[in-house]
Formats: sequence, structure tokens, C-alpha cells
Amino acid sequence: MDTERVARLFRDITTQTLIEALMVVVAAIMLVWLSQKLLPWLAERLHSNRRLFVLALIPTTRILVILVALIWIVPLFIEPSVQNTLAILGAAGLAIGFALKDYVSSLLAGIVAAYELPYRPGDWIEVEGCYGEVRHVGMRVVEIVTADDTVVFVPHQKLWTGLIRNANNGGASLMCVVSFYLAPDHDAHEVRRVLEDVALSSPYLKLSQPVLVVLEEKPWGTHYRIKAYPMDPRQQFQFMSDITARGKTALRQMPVSFARLPADYATGGTEMSP
Repeated sequence: MDTERVARLFRDITTQTLIEALMVVVAAIMLVWLSQKLLPWLAERLHSNRRLFVLALIPTTRILVILVALIWIVPLFIEPSVQNTLAILGAAGLAIGFALKDYVSSLLAGIVAAYELPYRPGDWIEVEGCYGEVRHVGMRVVEIVTADDTVVFVPHQKLWTGLIRNANNGGASLMCVVSFYLAPDHDAHEVRRVLEDVALSSPYLKLSQPVLVVLEEKPWGTHYRIKAYPMDPRQQFQFMSDITARGKTALRQMPVSFARLPADYATGGTEMSP
């Protein structure tokens, strides 16, 4: 019977067994607590890479203590026979497989990414509102660095569930878009000429790519967008800032006024287009 098979898995539990298991649990808790106190204390007295190495030992130490405690406690309650070992490993494998299904999904997506190349090192991508440069493509995650120098790890699993925007797609050209908002009463041809000159005179401009100034009439005024390419994708933010600052200066010298956007207008003053 199944009940008898389950019963044969376990040893006779005695008071001594319970006390020993309790002592192991208490010792494990104490060791984890000490590691979380002593290792940070030690790290504060070290510098540079040594400090980071000691801090990285905290979760590793906790996992090792828990594993040793489990290896000690399990044989106290379960008869260590071949049949029991296979049954435990089977149950553990099923539980681990269910827990790691997302990890396996990311690994499979990584294989697909290696074939389809939705991103490569050096690409500027946006995933769920996080925009940055791809620094490393691993088996499970892609590592990107944002404009604020923040490292973000994005699982390849996002290939299945979301959109991935690639601004330069493996190339050296990345289009930037800078917006200006003017009141409607002005000479649009003259404004376009001035904004084009602003872009063409930028020290970051990639001259081999076209510069385009487009405009769109809105109920509140006119929306101008300068579309141009920096020499290097990593210069995109300096490029956009340079055009924005000099564009505002040039427009202030003209008989134009900046528009007042309604509160519900979602687009910001500058934007980037992939």
C-alpha cells in the first residue's frame, strides 16, 4: 500500500533525534546570523575589490550553512537506502524543475536570441521602459547599462512576453529626436531653416547621415522635431542636450514664442526615437 511505502521512508523518531535536529537548526540559525553580522563588519575594514568580495560571501555562506544543515537533518528522519534516496531525488527534482521553469525558459530564449540577434553588445535597447547599452549577452540574461550608469540585468525570457526596442540594431547609426513646441503664429519655413542650421552646426553630428526637421500642427501650437544622428551612439545624450540648448537660444532670438502645452499632453520636451 502507498501508506506503508511512505511509512518505510521514515525512521523511528525518538526524543534524541528531535533534540539533535533542533540543535542543528539552532546552530544553523546562529551561523547565518553571525555571518550576516561579522562579514559586513569585516568588509567595512577592507577596500576596493576585497570589500566587494567579502560582501558577496554573505549569501553564499547562508546557502552553504542551509545545505549542510539539510544534509545533517534529513538522514535523522529518513532511512538512507537506495530506494528512499531515489524517491527523494525524484521529488526534489520535480520541485526544483517547477521552481526553475522560468530559468529554463530564459535559457531557451537565450538560444533563440543567439540565432535571431534581437540585440548585440553595443546595441541600445529598451525593455519595459528601461533603456541602455548592451554590455554583455549571457546564457540567461542580457546586461545593459543605462544613461545613469546603472547596470540592469534583463532575462532573455522577455523575448516571449514583451517588446524589445533596438535603437541601432547592430549598426553605428542611431537616430535622435529633439522636440520644440512653439505657438502657432510664426514663420514655419524660417523656423525650420534655423533648427536645421542648429543641428548641422553641432560638433556631435554625423555628417554622413541626413538631418530632417519635421513639424506637426497641434491645437495648442506647432510641434517641431529635429531628426539627426550623432557620430557615436554613446554620444546621443550629449548630442540631444547640445541641440536642445542651442536650439532654445536660436529660437529666443526670433519673433516666436514657446507654446504652453496642456496638462494632459504626455510627450516630454526631448525624446529619443529608435
